[in-house]
Amino acid sequence: MRRRRARPARPGRLGLAALAIGLVLPGCGGGGGSGSSAGSGTSGAVNNVQPLQVNFGPANDLVNGLFTSVTICVPGTSTCQTIDGIEVDTGSTGLRLLASQVTLALPRSKDAGGSPLANCISFVDNSYGWGAVATADVRMAGEQASAVPIQLIASPDVPAPPSDCSSGGTAADTVSALGARGLLGIGVFREDCGSACARVTRIPSVYFTCGAAGCTPASVALGSQIQNPVFRFPQDNNGVLVSLPAVPDLGAPTVAGSLIFGIGTQSNNALGSAHVYTTDDVGDMTTAFQGSTYSSYLDTGSNGLYFQDSDTIVLPACPGEDSGFSCPPSIVSFTATNKGANAFSAAVSFKVANAETLFNTNNAALNDLAGPDTGDFDWGLPFFFGRNVFVGIEGQTTPGGAGPYWAY
Repeated sequence: MRRRRARPARPGRLGLAALAIGLVLPGCGGGGGSGSSAGSGTSGAVNNVQPLQVNFGPANDLVNGLFTSVTICVPGTSTCQTIDGIEVDTGSTGLRLLASQVTLALPRSKDAGGSPLANCISFVDNSYGWGAVATADVRMAGEQASAVPIQLIASPDVPAPPSDCSSGGTAADTVSALGARGLLGIGVFREDCGSACARVTRIPSVYFTCGAAGCTPASVALGSQIQNPVFRFPQDNNGVLVSLPAVPDLGAPTVAGSLIFGIGTQSNNALGSAHVYTTDDVGDMTTAFQGSTYSSYLDTGSNGLYFQDSDTIVLPACPGEDSGFSCPPSIVSFTATNKGANAFSAAVSFKVANAETLFNTNNAALNDLAGPDTGDFDWGLPFFFGRNVFVGIEGQTTPGGAGPYWAY
């Protein structure tokens, strides 16, 4: 079993973590500053639909992994590369690619003194991604974001990570360790750190300037931080719609869906009957469940539903290496109530099945996979099956009001 945080804590604001847990299946294939709004981007229709696939990913071991491909280019040129097996993550911000998968010579970001910048992202099992900050044009569907700061994980041109990043942790610096060739963070924030990293040096640090003597913590302006590439599109830049079909209780081998850019900017991304749940400054709403209220969020990067179950309900853990999942003897049905910072609330029904039974199906797409969490309610990828889920980016104008928000 492999654990990875798909939703890092919002830097500078106290920590909300999410779990993404993968199971090796032998023989199976397959943040933000408060700057001015860029608007909703309605300057003309383009192809705004990016294909999605739920499968086991390039490492062949991630149940409920949501993947797409991303094209990157040397800024301002037609020198480009398309990389598949990129995990789509509504719980983080920014494009992060394994440097080993990038063949382009992308320009590196530097501080005022000419020293290269590096970035650290931490995951829930104390693994981490460390690497240079570079710039690239980012293309998906018919959209392009120009000169976007991204992270190149395990890039050889920066020194080894400082202890602020690596202490006690394991590097997620290969396809097998990360479970993907990169992460596409398209959550509710514009930048990965925001004002906490722009005005002061944050502890623990996220950004570093690297010289001959090693890497030291650095403050980085908002526009130079790793960016949500959707926010940088010239149009359809106010959010995204994740659309996945429903799957049966025992899952499906794979699932195809769509990542649609923009909210209310074209005929295919109208909010319709979706209800808006605005978030707090760390991207959370709340969930009331079994007499308690939890901070909660919608996270495609978490492969299950993770919530506090040990105190109030009987959901036995799976044995052995699968103990991070729940294994009830039969499928259990529950109801919780989500509430936004705007006070809108509504009930949500969901199911939890025996994880070992699900794994034995060799299906990659599972709508009732779950496990315990310590204090938060993480609506992972199972929540997205059979729903149209919108992610409103902070400060951006939409028909449902300004982000940040979730809507479904």
